[in-house]
Amino acid sequence: MAAWSRERPDLDPSSIAIVTRIWHLAHTFGIERRQLLSRQGIDPALMDLLGTLRRSGAPYALTTRQLAEYDGVTPAAISQRLTRAERQGWVSREPGEDRSVLVRLTESGRRIVDDTAGAIFAHEDRLLAVLDESERDALAGLLHTLCLAHTGDVPVDHVGSGGPGAEA
Repeated sequence: MAAWSRERPDLDPSSIAIVTRIWHLAHTFGIERRQLLSRQGIDPALMDLLGTLRRSGAPYALTTRQLAEYDGVTPAAISQRLTRAERQGWVSREPGEDRSVLVRLTESGRRIVDDTAGAIFAHEDRLLAVLDESERDALAGLLHTLCLAHTGDVPVDHVGSGGPGAEA
């Protein structure tokens, strides 16, 4: 920031202190998450799919339309994810009402998503250990505000809380 202020005193580079750090942490945390998922034997797209089903609550079943809506992807992307998850035995598909397809989390799928979620939460808790509880709460609140302002949405508030965009 000091160098930009020196070279371009007509600009306000203060955003660097926030945006560049968020970008850097997103990159670092993304690598950490992908490595952890790889060790668990699952990729981010399938974890997203299984996590959505698991968070939906018993009986852990949603239509393909609901999955696409909650995960923010196209029906074609959901179909590809489902094919891969079915091959692993993690989900099953069955006819639903009104020509819909109901996707159900299998017991094997529930085990992998529960084990993986536990590993994610423990690992990410260690990543955030430098912050105390009040600092974590403050940061979460500020990031929530930024997400709402710039995307109109908060990704973590979807499934299990009334659908896309619902507040937790």
